[in-house]
Amino acid sequence: MTRDELVAVLENKRMTEIIELIEDAEQGELEELELVESLGLLMDQELNKEVLALLESLGVTIIYLSGDEDDEDDDN
Repeated sequence: MTRDELVAVLENKRMTEIIELIEDAEQGELEELELVESLGLLMDQELNKEVLALLESLGVTIIYLSGDEDDEDDDN
C-alpha cells in the first residue's frame, strides 16, 4: 500500500492521530515510537503493519515494550 493509499484509508476511518504521526515522521519530528508489542498501534492488524512499516521507512525507530516494563516505569 502506498503512503497516499494508507492515508486515504486512515482518513476514511477518521484516524487523524495516526495521520499526524505520519506527518510528524515526514517532517523529522518523530524519531522514536514506543509501543506495547502485544497491543501495537492500531486494532486492525493489517493496517497496524502498514502504518508501522511506513513509519520505519520514514526513519522512525519502533521500540517494543512488554506490559511488564510499563508496570516497572510506573513504580519508579
